[in-house]
Amino acid sequence: MAPSESGQHLHVELVAADRTVWSGEAEMVIARTTEGDVGVLRGHAPLLSVLTDAVVEISTADAGVVVAAVDGGFLSVANDRVSVLSQRALLPEEIDVDEARVELEEARGLIGANDEAERRLRRAEARIRAVERAS
Repeated sequence: MAPSESGQHLHVELVAADRTVWSGEAEMVIARTTEGDVGVLRGHAPLLSVLTDAVVEISTADAGVVVAAVDGGFLSVANDRVSVLSQRALLPEEIDVDEARVELEEARGLIGANDEAERRLRRAEARIRAVERAS
C-alpha cells in the first residue's frame, strides 16, 4: 500500500499560476499566512488561509526539504491534502540571489513611499531566505 493510501503522509501540491512547482508526499508544511506562521501535519483541521510573500517549507516523506519563495496566495488544507496556490513560486535554484539583494536595497530606499515598496521588500527577503534555507 502506498503511503498516501495508508494515510501516513500529507499529499502536497505547490502550484504557481503557470505550473506545478512541486507535488508529492510530505510529513509537514510550514507557511506564513496573514494570521501568522502555520504548521500542517497529518490530521490537521480543514483550513483556508491567505499567504503572505514569504517562504514555504515542505518536509518531504523521504526526509528531504523543499523550500520555495511564494508571492502571496492561498493555503488550503482538507483530508490530509495541502494545496499552496500562488501567482508565482520559485525554488531556490530558480532565484538569482544577487538580483534579489539589489531589489531588497531598492525597496528599502522606497519604504514609506507606498505599499508596493513594502511588498517588494517582503518578496526580496523571502527569496533570499529561501536560498539561505536550502543551502
